[in-house]
Amino acid sequence: MSGIAHRLAERHVGQAGCALHASSGVQSSPIGHGPPAGVARQAGVIVGVILAVLLIAPTPARTDPSYVGTAVCTNCHDDAGQGWTGSDHAKAWTLPSETTVLGDFSGVTYEHGGQVTRFLRDGGTYLIETEGPDGERRAYEVVGVAGVDPLQQYLLSPEPGRVQVYDIAWDVEARRWYPVFPGPPPPPKDGFDWSGSYKSWDGRCAECHATDYSRNYDPASDSYAPRMAEIGVGCEACHGPGSDHVAWARRSDGTMTVANSAEMGLTIDLDAPPQAEIMQCLTCHSRREAMGDGNPVPGTPYHDAFSMALLREGLYHPDGTILDEVFEGGSFLQSRMHAKGVRCSTCHEPHSATLRAEGNAVCTQCHSPAGNPDFPSLALKVYDGPEHHFHPGGGEGAQCVSCHMTRRTYMGIDTRRDHSFRVPRPDLAATGSPDACTDCHQDRDAAWAAAELARRFPDSTRRGPHYASIFAAARRNPQAASRELLDLAEWRDGPAIVRATALELLGAVPDIASARRVMRLLPDADPMVRAAAAGTLRSLPAPDRLIVLQPLLTDPVRSVREAAAKALLDVRLPPGSPQARNLADARAEWEDALNLRADFPETHLQMGGAALQSRDFTAALDAFERAVALDPQLVDAWMMVIRLHAAMNDPDAAEAALGRALSANPGNVNLLALQQGG
Repeated sequence: MSGIAHRLAERHVGQAGCALHASSGVQSSPIGHGPPAGVARQAGVIVGVILAVLLIAPTPARTDPSYVGTAVCTNCHDDAGQGWTGSDHAKAWTLPSETTVLGDFSGVTYEHGGQVTRFLRDGGTYLIETEGPDGERRAYEVVGVAGVDPLQQYLLSPEPGRVQVYDIAWDVEARRWYPVFPGPPPPPKDGFDWSGSYKSWDGRCAECHATDYSRNYDPASDSYAPRMAEIGVGCEACHGPGSDHVAWARRSDGTMTVANSAEMGLTIDLDAPPQAEIMQCLTCHSRREAMGDGNPVPGTPYHDAFSMALLREGLYHPDGTILDEVFEGGSFLQSRMHAKGVRCSTCHEPHSATLRAEGNAVCTQCHSPAGNPDFPSLALKVYDGPEHHFHPGGGEGAQCVSCHMTRRTYMGIDTRRDHSFRVPRPDLAATGSPDACTDCHQDRDAAWAAAELARRFPDSTRRGPHYASIFAAARRNPQAASRELLDLAEWRDGPAIVRATALELLGAVPDIASARRVMRLLPDADPMVRAAAAGTLRSLPAPDRLIVLQPLLTDPVRSVREAAAKALLDVRLPPGSPQARNLADARAEWEDALNLRADFPETHLQMGGAALQSRDFTAALDAFERAVALDPQLVDAWMMVIRLHAAMNDPDAAEAALGRALSANPGNVNLLALQQGG
């Protein structure tokens, strides 16, 4: 793993990263997104009030359908509204008030790693006193509240046009302040400081805490001018803009007739086959890279709006269970439940965001002697009993989730469960994958657990080869595992995210025979597989690559078109031909997506790499310079800046860049080695 990858992985950041992970259930990854600027205390309470009003200002007039707000929806949908009020979705983002702020702002101080934070009030204004981006200590007004359970974070504005997530959070149950990230606090100017680019609420969190959000980032001023229909995840965040539906309801004169979603004025039919609902939930409940600014209109096909993160090292264990904060989507797509048609609302009540039942009763809706007629392939037998789980009733070991939904803790106290619903596989422990049995039986080892399961379930069909073994080997040496990876990619009945991951791990086809196998996957039914297949063919000569990837440049799914464009970065065609136009159009889509993410240091690493591939050294230098401006601790990007200056015959600029790099990263061995090497 490169130095850049280590930095992003170890510091809990990814392309979709989110600075906050309370039970508001956001997308992104372990760090944040959000709106308008509050203001530092010294700028004055009046300005803070004005900005708080701007925070919830309605979006400017737009063509129909338009957003009408949750209050309008609940005029008719009272039961849904009552369930939603007080839910994690409703409280995903609120303005500070006596009822929304749960933390102790009585003037208490909290010290962590030499960083002293004071939490206080000035009348109705909540303040956090800490070091700002300039290293000076001052009190910042709390301009927003994120989440409600099990932790709550507070939003500050170090400067106009920028809202940040402060990373000393409130533990709701224990009623204490604590650091979200346990390591030493980064210094001011560090990308991981609370005021740094990775802790941007506007850019990394807000879209999954608001309805109809767009961040409107301005690279020139490095600031945001966000717009949204409302803060919090309201009705229209899932059901789509409501103006046409309200008009339809008014025309009905109270005599509602059965109609499809389009006739009712809705942009999405959540009662349709499960995939529509699942992918709508996954717009926030998955680790992904966005192609647009903010929330796509509900009903927009997922893969036209996002590229889902595959089962990558650092994000998932080799068996596909959650490792980093990837949310539920990627694991659920691997599950047999997903394959059989289970949808999110089978287990979760969508308005209250609570489970359909308590404890094992959620599972025994289907897994019981009675079964469930919606899923006829179920085995009809007792699952919630000692003959299945071999543990005393009522204890932790008797809970279905203990064995089938391993858990990890994020942000110090936020426990989340894997949603791939796996049969325990302690026999895969050698791959580095988690073992549900020894998670509880910590005095035993995986070999004991595997033997116990073999004894208790001698006829189980849930043992034997598993992709965990292939992925674990391929992470060490992908080319040595190329045959197994290709076999896995051709697993037609397998989860698409697994098949696409096999192709991504392959990296590049090693020979013509492998290339032919990958080419047969280019028309695959799933866009993740098509997109990943395009990437593996980049080792083909440019003319051959263009021939085989040309159909993907006009694929109906945007994520596939972008993948083909990236795989053809080095191809140049004379203008005017249909082939050239298709390539230019697909490249333009990808470049538009990158430009909309210009507030992410990671984006500029992609831009720099693409420019190098196109041998545009000036553009590459600009991209890497922007990356280190946003995150001065990206040493690998600094190394590229220095080397590019040297390659462009500007030794003075290279030396100056080395000085800047060392100033931001004193004592870094790679930079010192570069300095000593001249």
